Amino acid sequence: MNSPSISTLDLPAVSFFGRTLAEYRQFFRLEPDSLRDRAVLDVAAGPSSFTAEASRLGARAVASDPLYGCTPDALAAHVQMDYARMFAQMRAKPHLLRFYSFASIDAAEADRRAAAARFLADYADYFVHGRYVGAALPHLPFADRAFGLVLCAHLLFLYAGRFDFDWHAAACRELVRVSAEEVRIHPLCGLDGQPWPGLDRLRANLAAGGIDSEIMAVDYEFFIGTGTTLRLKRMLS
Repeated sequence: MNSPSISTLDLPAVSFFGRTLAEYRQFFRLEPDSLRDRAVLDVAAGPSSFTAEASRLGARAVASDPLYGCTPDALAAHVQMDYARMFAQMRAKPHLLRFYSFASIDAAEADRRAAAARFLADYADYFVHGRYVGAALPHLPFADRAFGLVLCAHLLFLYAGRFDFDWHAAACRELVRVSAEEVRIHPLCGLDGQPWPGLDRLRANLAAGGIDSEIMAVDYEFFIGTGTTLRLKRMLS
């Protein structure tokens, strides 16, 4: 049996790490034209280029992250530090990866660094216009139903060791509060690739509060165990 250090990623804090719109389309199962003229919020977005790319396609896209409000240079420093740590982990533990979307770790790194570069350029231009908002779950500074689609990737469930069940439940309720249509959360596993053990309890908790949930299979897996996404929406009254 593998030791815990071999069978899981070792991340001492939530990483400032990002991905592209192309990856978002895969792991959130987004249709190609589903973003145009739509208000979309990316929560815990880090240095993802999704918001920049979606905005160019006609979406009314906003991103939030606890680090937004820092200068572009400070965010670039976070990118360098966290990307070095993350890719060192990947190279040390390739058995945790699945090479369906990328031919190699080098290819994945090039893609994610290009995403971060696009994010940093867009952040420098559009932070002052409100495209990037400093905020942390479970409290978001947005009105009820402010966005049609709300996305949250690689935070909930992945860092279960840092956030307890009550935090996850509150975070899900907050994501639904600011959505007018639906929320999608990816992935549904921890850093070891195993399903989050509290998921059934969470879904029951949310259902008791009027929130419907659906586990969707997605045609995507980079880390092991990341082939599903959670969809949340208000139950019909």
